[in-house]
Amino acid sequence: MQVRKLKTYSIEVKHDCTEAIRFSYLLLSDVHWDNPHCDRALLKKHLDMAKVRGAGIMVFGDFFCAMQGKYDPRGAKGNIRPEHDVPNYLDALVDSAAEYLLPYRENIIVITPGNHETSILKRLETDLTGRLCAALGVQTCAYAGWVMLRYRSSSSSAVKNISYHHGYGGGGPVTKDVIQASRRSVYLPDADILVSGHTHDRWIFPIQRVRLNKGGQQHLQEQLHIKLGTYKDEFTSGAGWAVERGMPPKSMGGVWMTAEIVKKQGNLSVILRAELS
Repeated sequence: MQVRKLKTYSIEVKHDCTEAIRFSYLLLSDVHWDNPHCDRALLKKHLDMAKVRGAGIMVFGDFFCAMQGKYDPRGAKGNIRPEHDVPNYLDALVDSAAEYLLPYRENIIVITPGNHETSILKRLETDLTGRLCAALGVQTCAYAGWVMLRYRSSSSSAVKNISYHHGYGGGGPVTKDVIQASRRSVYLPDADILVSGHTHDRWIFPIQRVRLNKGGQQHLQEQLHIKLGTYKDEFTSGAGWAVERGMPPKSMGGVWMTAEIVKKQGNLSVILRAELS
């Protein structure tokens, strides 16, 4: 696997298909790793599974919670881990997160910022995501952008495009943000997979589209919409901001995605599948 940045908003991931015919990915968002309510046991389980499977790891925003800094109106004394209760709070977040993720560095494809990280950049003028990625030697990218998955054999190649956006809005207690899938499908026609997080909902929703090739023949093409959950459990404690607002429990975990490479008459085709982690 070779990863390189193409633009500030896009990266390319090259896979050699000479021998391998199946590739795996772990898609994550809203880990909120430094929050005491983060289920680190579940996170470690999934990261360890990714390492065993040789899966690429992509984190699409809000790896950090980062709300306990000085002058942050969102802060609460009970929402900080002891190792981060230090004068250089933001430095401690980056250093400890880099140490935690170091065993998985070879699997990490990209870590992008979410609204928690952009809030710190705006308020305190430091890029937590950029600093973490620099410490690990991995790629970061914009709040929204593209990941191009390129599969190559000696004679052919195929590409699958992931359009990602950390997310926006509240999701809705009934729609769970599914309503956005149809909207995104209209203005992102080149995306094979659309990924977002932010609302802490989790689902997989395929949309079939009718496409027309250059020869005038129509064919069906599936666009896969993926909503990523969280690793922060704000419900079971019975107290706190989410409970006081009457918010329901959220789906914990990420999504596994696999790409199966099919070789037929010298050409490559890619079959995508996704399942909840």
